[in-house]
Amino acid sequence: MRRIHDDCEPDPESILVALPTWVGDAVMATPTLQAIRARFARAKVTYLLRPGIVDVIDGSPWMDDVVIWPPRDSRGRQPGTVKLGVRLRRRKIDWAVLLTNSFRSALVARLAGIRRRIGYDRDGRGWMLTDRLLVARSGGRIERTRMVDYYGRLAWAIGCEAPGDKLVLYTRPDDDRAIAERLADHGLSDHRPIVVMTPGASFGPSKCWAPERFAEVCDRLTNECDARVVVTYGPGEQDRVHRTIAATKNAPVVMDNPRITLGQLKAVVKRCDLLLCNDTGPRHFAKAFDVPVVTVFGPTWPEWTDTDYPMERKVRIDVDCGPCQKPVCPEGHHKCMTGVTADAVFAACRELLGRRPKAHAGTD
Repeated sequence: MRRIHDDCEPDPESILVALPTWVGDAVMATPTLQAIRARFARAKVTYLLRPGIVDVIDGSPWMDDVVIWPPRDSRGRQPGTVKLGVRLRRRKIDWAVLLTNSFRSALVARLAGIRRRIGYDRDGRGWMLTDRLLVARSGGRIERTRMVDYYGRLAWAIGCEAPGDKLVLYTRPDDDRAIAERLADHGLSDHRPIVVMTPGASFGPSKCWAPERFAEVCDRLTNECDARVVVTYGPGEQDRVHRTIAATKNAPVVMDNPRITLGQLKAVVKRCDLLLCNDTGPRHFAKAFDVPVVTVFGPTWPEWTDTDYPMERKVRIDVDCGPCQKPVCPEGHHKCMTGVTADAVFAACRELLGRRPKAHAGTD
């Protein structure tokens, strides 16, 4: 891949960066975001992102402004796209760096009259880009590439140093205080290990390990590791969490009433000794804060989201029908998940807890 910008050319004065739409992908883009800020320190950097991603990057020093995508209407349409392009045109932005693969992001950049529009040539949007990066293909299909490298190649192409794969996140002081108070209210300010457990996943039910097995591991962590388990969940995941709690013998602490925000989830993961989850966004919070994490994998390819993080254990089994990348099991048996045993997951948890220092990250 060639560089499209070097030190002999004048740097842009303003850059629009379109961020990925999924929480985990946004976290995996943080090395690239950091590299763009370092290379173009004098430019005004504006992020274009979904409302749900704001808390992910909140507190970071890499952007000067944030623009939120307009919401979809009741029919799933995006009527505000043209208006957004017109509004951005008034800003006279020099560059658009599109980390998202969407057609819409390229359209907005073109409508905004941005001089250089940089992104991967895919999904029918190449004609709207001024600088097109090719994706690796094999047999007509896009090759599986680690997302951190996929984003990192864009950063390298525009003149940044290679970003690497160390994920970076920040928390807000008010979120840290709120979580410290809630943990103390539940008596979790002592030096017993704290395990955060997230049994849901927004991708779909195929990514979710059985509530009964999460419950079994929760009880064993309490009884055999003297751990305190804290359960967190996102929108639409209440039913799965309630089923998990109902199956436990040692009731964990549940972060509800009110449910914690995404920013507060970062804060609680930063303070814990271990995160146990499905292949979902919070998994990458743990990596960013150097917290051990056990991830239960089912229908998704681990290679796409890998970052060579030494304190992660991926628990999965090989099946003849996967990984299928489907939100709902097309065969109806879900054996990629039912074949993952509670013994295997607990063993991974116990191993990592044995390596974690006693003092919680983020505490005094």
